[in-house]
Amino acid sequence: MEMDLEVEVMGREVIKPATPSPHNHIQLSLLDISIPAMYFSTIFLYKSEGLVTASPEIISKKLKSSLSETLSRLHPLAGEIEGVSINCNDKGVVFTEARTNLLLPEFLKTLNVDSLAALGPKIEAGDDPSGWPLLSVGVTFFGSGSGVAVSVNVSHRICDAASFLILLTDWSETMCNKNSNVGTHQFAEATVYPPPPPHMAVQFPTTNSKKCAMNRFVFEPSKIAELKRKAASESVKVPTRVEAITSLIWKCARNASRSNLVAPRSTLLYVAVDLRLKVHSSVSSPDAIGNLHTAFFLKKDAESELEIHETVAAFRTAKEEVNKMLKDNVQSNTLGQGLSNMMGSQASEFKPDIDIYSMSSWCGKPFYGVDFGWGSPVWIGSATHTITDKMVYVLLVDSKDGVGVEAWINLPAEDMSVFVHDQELLAYAVLNPPITI
Repeated sequence: MEMDLEVEVMGREVIKPATPSPHNHIQLSLLDISIPAMYFSTIFLYKSEGLVTASPEIISKKLKSSLSETLSRLHPLAGEIEGVSINCNDKGVVFTEARTNLLLPEFLKTLNVDSLAALGPKIEAGDDPSGWPLLSVGVTFFGSGSGVAVSVNVSHRICDAASFLILLTDWSETMCNKNSNVGTHQFAEATVYPPPPPHMAVQFPTTNSKKCAMNRFVFEPSKIAELKRKAASESVKVPTRVEAITSLIWKCARNASRSNLVAPRSTLLYVAVDLRLKVHSSVSSPDAIGNLHTAFFLKKDAESELEIHETVAAFRTAKEEVNKMLKDNVQSNTLGQGLSNMMGSQASEFKPDIDIYSMSSWCGKPFYGVDFGWGSPVWIGSATHTITDKMVYVLLVDSKDGVGVEAWINLPAEDMSVFVHDQELLAYAVLNPPITI
């Protein structure tokens, strides 16, 4: 039985950087402006003896002062987007504090993914990821000192997953007085992707007209090993866990969509690729903040069947082609043009009569290392679906053990009602299992 999560908001305030911004404006890139105007929302849950003995007031005060200090190294996050640039006006970020009588272990034992909205920062009318605030934080204290949730909403216009991790690492280390980085962080601006035309307002049409439903599926290490064996072929003898899981999810999502259509449709899988480790540091810092990724896509026509081992092979080939394109363009000093051309060819594939599945993987990124002084998070959850309910996407994240995978899957509601019963999927994944701490 799911527990009702009743949350009382204690306050909402604006936190400004500890020191004034050295910039007036920073330039957004063509990719930044093309990305859907949305917040992605992540929740970190902590349990610690220190939370039992410290008062919420003291904890909140430390979180706010350390956030203010962190923003002095990340000024644009406290600014606002104006057209194709960020005005670094130190307008600030939103900080919401809330409390609930519910105990953290009880909440996790009967987790309802839609209830995560209550733990997110309070979003007010007028809050705009393509304007202000670009960053919002919510802190919720569970009953009897049993735990705390730190939830963060950040505008995708200025941050990708790697940038998000840099922000969280800086903030948590500042909170613990561990931060040795005294310099400001570099923002990517238009160093990799070119700047957009001055009045550009184009973005990939990744929103869906139908209301979506989110579910969380957990792949245990032993089941991943089984799935990888099934996904292997002559061309890819040892698939990665991301290749194998993505291929299974695409197949099952496509089957669910087909069951609700009179006539089958073509399908496209759009996979994001982080550029940071693929581009030399002379082009862009591996720690640069911004949207530094490209993508590849796999496409199947309406009549074709999806076979997992074939998808894995196509996935590997497409990934290698992206790597070759990047290497060739870096050598010829045409990276920006090469990436822009790829964006253009991908945008032309986004058509209304195609089922599009957008996939991102955070696997291997050490989000479980974000420690505010209470140890590693007991669990990390995604709450983007509670803000953006018409976007079809798949997000893969590490389980706490670093080997298993949690898949957060947002599909049209009518497809999800079929998807959750797919026996091939359920042979490898468990639907929203309880979390014990």
